[in-house]
Amino acid sequence: MNKKIFIIGGDLRQVNVANMLSDYQYKVSVFGFGKNMDFAKGVKVEKTLENGLSDADIIVLPLPCCVDNETVNMPMSDDVVLISELFKAVNKNQIIVAGMVSEKIAELAKIYNIYIADYFKREELEISNAIPTVEGAIQIAMEETPFTIHNSRCLVVGYGRIGRLLCAALKSLGADVTVSARKCSDFAWINAFSYHCVHTSQLEKAISDMDIVFNTVPHPVLDKTVLEKVSPDCLIIDLASKPGGVDFEAASMLGRKVIWALSLPGKVAPVTAGKMITETIINLLEELGV
Repeated sequence: MNKKIFIIGGDLRQVNVANMLSDYQYKVSVFGFGKNMDFAKGVKVEKTLENGLSDADIIVLPLPCCVDNETVNMPMSDDVVLISELFKAVNKNQIIVAGMVSEKIAELAKIYNIYIADYFKREELEISNAIPTVEGAIQIAMEETPFTIHNSRCLVVGYGRIGRLLCAALKSLGADVTVSARKCSDFAWINAFSYHCVHTSQLEKAISDMDIVFNTVPHPVLDKTVLEKVSPDCLIIDLASKPGGVDFEAASMLGRKVIWALSLPGKVAPVTAGKMITETIINLLEELGV
């Protein structure tokens, strides 16, 4: 392929994305990864952002592309790239693909007349991404508790993609699983799999007996009222993206143990997660005819 892909920032997932896209015969260059990264021979490391942008057809931003709505997410580099400056430098013929594009970033792209596609909104990636998230969550639970998952009382808040896979994994390990949800269809599935169920609005009535609580809802559901009912020995693992689903200030004040486990796929399985992102980007580009 003759298309040039320029990858800006990210974690080890994006390193693997660069290497895999190079294997697909794209011309790949990168910026914003720091030194001594294990890039494939065919991947060019650019010294400046301008060099990479100059002849790129496609610009790939990380997952998430931005954590502050101001700068590109580049945790492995000391460089700083402002989203606004990047958009100013991109021309109308270049395509940006990025993960978890916020409304503010999408609006900014419109102002600069830039096409930006969110690869994390694609169903195939959201489902695939749930797998390493679930594995990472269970790993944390095993490392941070003095008891087995087997016979432990686990509450999963939310029954979306991650919640469904997490419930199945916990049950396979012998946990006593309770799920909180809001939709009637979710309650039907929860009953079909023989989990205990509770309406999310009634969490405080079910949470006091739990050994481990896994939150998957990216909205405040575990507030002070609910946290007051949590046992001091209970471990809370928040898997939700920002702003999370836990009142962290209240949890600290009450002495509750909370772990906010962000971006688990990149931490526990960067190669697998990178492959998932790569395949999704290729699907997206094929649909765009690029």
